Amino acid sequence: MASLSVATCFCAGGVGFLPEYMVHQTINASRKNVTIASTTKIHIRSPMSLRLSLLVSSVAVALALSACTSTVPLTPAPAKPPAIAPSVVKPVPAKPAAPDFKDAQAPTFVPVGFAALPGWSRDDVRAAWPAFMASCGVLVKRPDWKESCTIARQVNADSDQAIRQFFEAFFVPNQIVAADGANAGLVTGYYEPLLHGARKRGGPYQTPLYKVPDDLVTVDLASVYPELKNMRLRGKLVGKKVVPYSTRAEIERATSVTGKELLWVDDEVEAFFLQVQGSGRVQLTDTQETVRVAYADQNGHPYQSIGRYLVDKGELTMSQASAQGIKAWIAGHPTRKDELFNANPSYVFFKEERLPDPKVGPKGALGVPLTPQRSVAIDSRFVPLGVPVFLSTTQANSDIPMQRLVMAQDTGGAIRGPIRVDYFFGFGAEAAENAGRMKQSGMVWVLLPKQPQ
Repeated sequence: MASLSVATCFCAGGVGFLPEYMVHQTINASRKNVTIASTTKIHIRSPMSLRLSLLVSSVAVALALSACTSTVPLTPAPAKPPAIAPSVVKPVPAKPAAPDFKDAQAPTFVPVGFAALPGWSRDDVRAAWPAFMASCGVLVKRPDWKESCTIARQVNADSDQAIRQFFEAFFVPNQIVAADGANAGLVTGYYEPLLHGARKRGGPYQTPLYKVPDDLVTVDLASVYPELKNMRLRGKLVGKKVVPYSTRAEIERATSVTGKELLWVDDEVEAFFLQVQGSGRVQLTDTQETVRVAYADQNGHPYQSIGRYLVDKGELTMSQASAQGIKAWIAGHPTRKDELFNANPSYVFFKEERLPDPKVGPKGALGVPLTPQRSVAIDSRFVPLGVPVFLSTTQANSDIPMQRLVMAQDTGGAIRGPIRVDYFFGFGAEAAENAGRMKQSGMVWVLLPKQPQ
């Protein structure tokens, strides 16, 4: 899942109900370390073959007009491709299958052309291609995505032109406009932190990371109430009743979690922020290994921003309530640390995962590894999980434009609203710095497949 956004994410909802999400991040790998999508040629029968031929033909025409001498970006066609009669070639209708919202407060999806996307022609879409192909591994199973995701396997992953033409041929951008008419929303950031710990308690390692306690009960309500899809009730049994699970403050004092310690770390503040981010890595000094700790479950209480708490108390201004600002406040007020942490009743439980390849990030809510700076978390009630999204915002704590194609591959308990994005920065000190300061305004376009008439 995405971060719960330290200072700026505000979660709405009743105690015990939260969207089902996985909390994961990844490392900041260079492109040369990113897995390149397969270009293996496959056989595609009509109508896909017709549309692929159209795309290849359009590429060839574009290259001829520009006197380009580079290799055709898509899988090379035969030396003498068969002619296609103009009467047979029908343009793909620009009619995307927009989500069907039943909520009166749902956003509007406004179809536009790619020329309307600010910075579309300048973005290096090759950097987004591995993330898109990862999404396609899931989306290809859906009827409205099968064609485009199948054809995507033939696109030259090293060609910016081929990838751009693929999206322009098979997708329609849809700008999200909120029910109140707003076309911009909040963009925050998250990252994968590194903590230091041990498998056994001792020395500086006194802060536990807990596994899921045995008395935590999770009830999936979607089978009874379809409108509550992706919503689960978390609590515990008292007699024959399910009651809200313990809050953060109660868990810290509870005996029910005794014996459920997963690992021990040396920094209580970083352990709290690990829960905010949702997952991370722990370098174990006693076994000389580094493991990933991933989201396993949550106590059902909605996330409350400790940055907002400090602002409401007059301790910080909104501009100061970044991750860095909050940590500095804690350092200056160590006796109020528990007060601050307990202002957020939400509590995350972890599970350990192996880290066989540090270049591969953990999985997001879609079930695929997140890609640094090309994966985002969204509210899946409004934005379909897995889809390409064009994001227009500015860099962290800056007015410098940041306009790029990203993939909606994660969710988060505090990522609430149709124009609400949590941008995954990756792993490392630079990622942590940028994520902590990211609190920008941004606009969002969702790219949906064109549907045959």
